[in-house]
Amino acid sequence: MRTALTALTGCRYPIVQTGMGYVAGARLAAATSKAGGLGVIGAATMSVAEMTEAIRRVKERTDAPFGVNIRSDADDAAERVEVMVREGVRVASFAMAPRRELIARLKDAGVVTIPSVGARRHAEKVAAWGVDAVIVQGGEGGGHTGPVATTLLLPQVVDAVDIPVIAAGGFFDGRGLVAALAYGACGIAMGTRFLLTSDSTVPEEVKKVYLAARETVVTTRVDGVPHRVLSTPFVTSLERSRLVRAVVNGARFKRLSGLSWAEMLREGRRMKRGRELTWAQVLQAANTPVLLRAAMVDGRADLGVMASGQVVGVIDDLPSCQELIDRVMAEARAALAGLRAQ
Repeated sequence: MRTALTALTGCRYPIVQTGMGYVAGARLAAATSKAGGLGVIGAATMSVAEMTEAIRRVKERTDAPFGVNIRSDADDAAERVEVMVREGVRVASFAMAPRRELIARLKDAGVVTIPSVGARRHAEKVAAWGVDAVIVQGGEGGGHTGPVATTLLLPQVVDAVDIPVIAAGGFFDGRGLVAALAYGACGIAMGTRFLLTSDSTVPEEVKKVYLAARETVVTTRVDGVPHRVLSTPFVTSLERSRLVRAVVNGARFKRLSGLSWAEMLREGRRMKRGRELTWAQVLQAANTPVLLRAAMVDGRADLGVMASGQVVGVIDDLPSCQELIDRVMAEARAALAGLRAQ
């Protein structure tokens, strides 16, 4: 199945595995790309050295194209871009709009730039800046999300920009891929569905919690902005004693990251800028990686935050990335054949 996405990135199938922090490491990204999709390393929660190592590990496992996701507002974003250029990464992925100078550097080096957006105006802005494509995530998606459903947001963006649009939020099978193509997208991006694969390094006990889950909740209790996560007692408890909890987690994050308190405060001010956040929320936002790591790395579902799309309610298995992508493509071909037969 050839689309603008496969032509742009060189992947075999129009399926993207999103760059989830603490989830999308070298193993998952390599397995996805090897299976014909576009694997993306979630490097926003990695140091530069860890990101570099992850890139090299993917290259050792496959010669298929892959991407790397970073934060465009990070102090070392320019350094990370240089690593991607030097290591021959095919796609640069951003959870926030990349700065113009980063886009220019990537384009000069022939790296495909694909930011994620959650609103039409954001897609129009980055398209005008020269990005190659956008991932449009509707409100069904996990993690930071917006209020507009994919079925409404996707056609708005497709009509508004003249670059390839990748659909995200609510996708898990071949029928969804065909639906996205019908809306004008060039492919789909999936997070929760790839998290729940045998190639994902998320601890098995945490995967069991996901498989048993049927509901998600959008909360601002994690970091002050809307965040779709599994509904758990821990998430509910974040409403209480947030400042105390934030300070404790901040101390834990300081030990994990090696940042000084001054650096953490600068990070907090950056997050606070342009948002109506209390300092408790800012502290919580600055150490959100601790909450993610607790579940996704340490296996503490009782003490961590588990980002999840609404599709978690219809997922009940853990296929390999190869099995998943083969199944999605078979379902897509069957759906297309059914439409032609009508």
